[in-house]
Amino acid sequence: MNVFFEEDGSFKIASIMTETQGALQVESVSGKRTKVKASNVLMRFETPLAGFMEAANTEAETLELDFLWECCGETEFGFEEFSADYYGRKPTPVEAAAIAIKLHSAPVYFNRKGKGRYKAAPAEILKAALAGLEKKRLLAEKMAAFVEDLKSHKMPEELMQKRDMLLYEPDKNAFEYKTLDAAASALHLSHLKLMHICGAIPSVHDYHLGAFLREYFAKGTDFTPEQIAEIASDITFDLPLADAEAFSIDDSTTTEIDDAFSIKQLANGITRVGIHIAAPALGIAVDSTLDKEVMQRLSTVYMPGNKITMLPETAIRPFSLDAGQIKPVLSLYLHVNEALEIIQRDSKVELIKVAENLRHDRLEPFFNENTLEADSGHPYWARLLYLFDLAVSLEKSRGKYDPTKPPQVDYNFYVTDDKVSIVGRHRGSPMDKLVAELMIEANNQWGALLASHEVPGLYRAQMGGRVYMTTKAEPHQGLGVAQYAWSTSPLRRAVDLINQRQIISVVQNNQPVYPQNSDALTTHMRNFELTYKAYSEFQTRMERYWCLQYLIQEGFLEENKQEIHATVWRENLVRLDHMPYMTKVYGLPELKPGTRVSLQVQEVDTLMLDLRTKFVKVLEEAAAPVDFDDADIEALDSLDSATLDMNTPDSNNSEATPDDTVEVEAA
Repeated sequence: MNVFFEEDGSFKIASIMTETQGALQVESVSGKRTKVKASNVLMRFETPLAGFMEAANTEAETLELDFLWECCGETEFGFEEFSADYYGRKPTPVEAAAIAIKLHSAPVYFNRKGKGRYKAAPAEILKAALAGLEKKRLLAEKMAAFVEDLKSHKMPEELMQKRDMLLYEPDKNAFEYKTLDAAASALHLSHLKLMHICGAIPSVHDYHLGAFLREYFAKGTDFTPEQIAEIASDITFDLPLADAEAFSIDDSTTTEIDDAFSIKQLANGITRVGIHIAAPALGIAVDSTLDKEVMQRLSTVYMPGNKITMLPETAIRPFSLDAGQIKPVLSLYLHVNEALEIIQRDSKVELIKVAENLRHDRLEPFFNENTLEADSGHPYWARLLYLFDLAVSLEKSRGKYDPTKPPQVDYNFYVTDDKVSIVGRHRGSPMDKLVAELMIEANNQWGALLASHEVPGLYRAQMGGRVYMTTKAEPHQGLGVAQYAWSTSPLRRAVDLINQRQIISVVQNNQPVYPQNSDALTTHMRNFELTYKAYSEFQTRMERYWCLQYLIQEGFLEENKQEIHATVWRENLVRLDHMPYMTKVYGLPELKPGTRVSLQVQEVDTLMLDLRTKFVKVLEEAAAPVDFDDADIEALDSLDSATLDMNTPDSNNSEATPDDTVEVEAA
């Protein structure tokens, strides 16, 4: 005796070996023996097993579902009794099995009610289900056609209309996503690579920028008319005029000039040095429409060749320390004796005339490491030299002076008509040190001023290698100061604007804008930390893009110019010469850090921000341990061993302020 039974959703046949009340021991045509529950047995028959299922499947193919459905009544039925009605006689085992196979294969037509039992679907439900199946069939045909288009590197217009979704917010349940996924899998490509090949990413630069804008500037980067008009262009301030004129030091493309300096000789050999910071806090009211936008943006966003300002131009111009104009400032005056010791400090809110905006490119030939001994002829040389000597004294007082330490290199990116130039500049040059030390002094002393008056502020602290923000004055060990409150970039960073409000309240003896235990202050601090980190990562990403674009632009993919030089940092990690780009070189032999090597450029992928190189030879053995700045780690995408906290200077402003100080934060 043989049995026709259901197992794991499919039909099988076998010969009975032994049988108990609840189970059967059976043997299949192949000789495999297994145990089958008695409840799974649908039919017993004597017909030989050989060819049985083939014959049943062949017979099932001749049956028409629509006709079977019409033959069914509205009540539940078993397949064997229905077989007798369908054939008009007792069916053969093969015919009965064929009916079961056909009914089971069409759940849209026949609802399953148990082992071998079914019920015809109601007409309306069947009609809707069949319409759904037809829709799926048409979609499947469309998908197949679209997949072929994609495999031929053509982007169907229907998919192009969903470009943003596919690029930035992929919906895995969407037809367009499934189509792209099927084609990408067939070609063994990522979705991005396939879309790029098909022309759906006409600008790789705009793709990277677009991903950032969608997340952080979903409503666009423009300011509203109300925000733009909030500060009058002819705004005036009832403040005293300083008895000195100031000058600034910035890159030639800087448009937001936050800081300037002045020098005035006093009696008894005392020199008064003024550090003057633009004062937008005097014009931007707390919780005004513009202020709310500022606390959303929290910082100017920098990228090579472009920036998204924290403030609208109408709010920048009245406060930017532009040459030839009188502007409101928050000033810190240092009274310095002949030994370059600071004997007195005063803070004032005042107006000052800006005499000059000195620019790096024009100033550097007259003021550098080689022009410190004799007057170079620049009208500001003597004043700059004095400030540099004061900066060295300040650096020594922080315990950070080390003339033997080799200078690190900062890089500025200049982009014009999709052409990029990358210009290196030694960090710690006289210009850099001058500005950096005076800014550290201001941020340190203004933080101390707030603390002494028990007025909360936003501080940057570092203890035990951990960098964090706090509303209380705590030491910054990396800088060697008792406290460090960002206060010198209020046109570009919300933290500095907030701190400036607090400092001005102390200087003018007013109630602080943000009192002790202010929820608003804590909220702004937390939001700033997250947002500023994201902005910094975005700038690093765009710098990596332009580094790769530079390699393409300069022909490093051409056969006769494929070698680039780099310095080993650790293991297989190298930093390319003349640009802030670090990459892994697989197959790099074990070399000492600091070893200079030659690499062959094999592939440059600006979309995935990837550079593939091959080791060629050693150019120069390491003479001494390499002393890379920890900021170089930031050049790698997703280097997960540490989180870097780097204040990002204006990509159009190479000013090396203390805000550019690198702080390594434990993961």
